[in-house]
Amino acid sequence: MILETTIKKPKKKTWKKVLAVIGIILLALIVAKVIAFNWHSNPKNIKTYETKNSYIMDMGETQISAHRSGGGIMPEETLMAFKNCAENPAFNIDVFEFDLHITKDDVLVLLHDDTLDRTSNSAEIFGKEEARPEEYTYEELRTLNMGAKFKDEDGNMPYAGIDKDNVPDDIKILRIEDVLDYLTSVGDYDYIIEIKNSGDLGKKGVDILYNILVEKNLLNKVIFGSFHEEVSHYVDEQHPDLLRSATIKEVLTFWLAALRHDTDFNPSYSVLQIPYSMPFKLAANLGTAQVINYAHEKGIAVQYWTINSEKDMEYLISVGADCIMTDYPDKLYAVDQATKE
Repeated sequence: MILETTIKKPKKKTWKKVLAVIGIILLALIVAKVIAFNWHSNPKNIKTYETKNSYIMDMGETQISAHRSGGGIMPEETLMAFKNCAENPAFNIDVFEFDLHITKDDVLVLLHDDTLDRTSNSAEIFGKEEARPEEYTYEELRTLNMGAKFKDEDGNMPYAGIDKDNVPDDIKILRIEDVLDYLTSVGDYDYIIEIKNSGDLGKKGVDILYNILVEKNLLNKVIFGSFHEEVSHYVDEQHPDLLRSATIKEVLTFWLAALRHDTDFNPSYSVLQIPYSMPFKLAANLGTAQVINYAHEKGIAVQYWTINSEKDMEYLISVGADCIMTDYPDKLYAVDQATKE
């Protein structure tokens, strides 16, 4: 007896569902492109307001901020990166943005992530993954190569594979005191400083940071930021003279107030540090004349992160962004100069 096998053809309904899903995806991509490139305000709609906030720039002037000390060009938040931004004759920097974590022995060191894996050879040196800076002393962290995972734009990793006993000082982990001493010795900069720890560690970090800034007479040069509500509120309670940016919830409240043009809106912060790149514009376009005008009317400076698209840089400059944070300050500088020609 011969058994015959039959191949079932897909039902028409199945194909219709597949085509519908593909259509939805294509439509979403088209909408995203339209929003990304065409959802722009006319720069002529930007207004000028009198203000006491020194971080609000005159129209046509936008501060250039090296995000993570220019982490797209050199290993992020290392002395090598700071030197490249401060001493490179090809471009100028107005603001340095960097992040802090507290160590086991209460030292504030520069690091963006909660763990050391992405940027360093910590798994090799410490023998485990997801090592956190608060688990080690400053001297222990100094054994790491903070440029071990850095890739340049061509995909090269020039600082990988360095013997642990021969790691150059300028790609070892940095204390905040050392970076501030260096930068104040070579120029006059503003600073955007974020403490990454939450809870009690974050609050302890704020106290240490505040005392360092007072000692170095830099309190008026710093905008403090945190993604943790309790840390920002601690700043308001304990260090009200330390200017800070809005929390995530406060940004949402601001945006809704801007849409309504709420005349009774009274913020407790001095700066909005907000995203503009995709996919954020799909949820809320924070780069409009309506948003910028309302912020300036309320005495709030508007600073955008992390802007690596040259088209976005050009647009935000045109509508009066007070500061743009980018991993590529050399590109932003070139765009800024081109707008002034």
